[in-house]
Amino acid sequence: MSAQVFDSSTATIAVVTFNRSGLLSRLLESVVVMDPKPGHLVIIDNASTDDTTEVVESFRERLGTELVYRRLETNTGGSGGFSEGVRTAYELGSEWIWLMDDDVEVLPDGLARMGHWAPRFRSIQGRRYDFDGSEFYWQYRIAERMGIPIPFAPAGFGASGYKEMNSGCFEGMFINREIVARIGLPDPRFFIYWDDQMYGWLASRITTSVIVDEFVLRRTREIRQWDMGIRHMNASSDAYRYYIMRNRAHIKNYYRTNGVYNPVLFGLGTTLTFGKELIRLLFVERTVRGTSNLFRGLRDGARIARDRSWRPMQPLTDQPAL
Repeated sequence: MSAQVFDSSTATIAVVTFNRSGLLSRLLESVVVMDPKPGHLVIIDNASTDDTTEVVESFRERLGTELVYRRLETNTGGSGGFSEGVRTAYELGSEWIWLMDDDVEVLPDGLARMGHWAPRFRSIQGRRYDFDGSEFYWQYRIAERMGIPIPFAPAGFGASGYKEMNSGCFEGMFINREIVARIGLPDPRFFIYWDDQMYGWLASRITTSVIVDEFVLRRTREIRQWDMGIRHMNASSDAYRYYIMRNRAHIKNYYRTNGVYNPVLFGLGTTLTFGKELIRLLFVERTVRGTSNLFRGLRDGARIARDRSWRPMQPLTDQPAL
């Protein structure tokens, strides 16, 4: 490990929220008791219609860090919110940006635990406890050519305390501004789903990305699940089903741009994704309604894939993006 010391004041926590002021309040309470604290807390409000603004302002004097609150005019989805959150943190001069949804809380020493690895790596994912206190498993590796998570990648950590990953999750991604500068902002066109996997994949192409054996977050929202023993499958929604399939086209376009697109393997990945969503409907939500959203997503994705004007997000620096 490098002798360089992590300075918590150079880090910014960037949170995206939408109409969940109760959950956001729990997250803000956890920031109050953090030690150390980040230099800034950025909250991107996706045009909430509840009392989010009042809740945020009620914490301003208690947080112990500089609060930057931005309420967007329209709901840009998680993707748009995280894109704006990274932009804001970057413009504040942050060296480190810690991304999270509003349905988690930070463990008191979470930033110190992430900072322990900061001198060595530039794209880091910490671990999370689930709502019930169990260890939450995140699929940290993808089958690259298929563009889908590997569901049974080993969960254990060795003596090193980390494992290399080629994905990302905006529920806890800790990323250095140098990497953001080179790969650009998260792509708001995804709206929801696959955006963080793509961003993490882009980061892993220019730096060693890792998940570390450090518990730093706790999920605060209970989600209906199908317990498969080793893993769980969460409930979804019609909107998620639509974007899961539609956004495969954005992944395809990124793959084409980066020279890794294989039509056969990627098509297999799309087929497996479709099948997984059918299983989710049947065994988690116990219904067959919702399949039309999968087909609509495929249809609209085909239009995106044929769009000759499509371009990837651009770097924020003159250094070449990979």
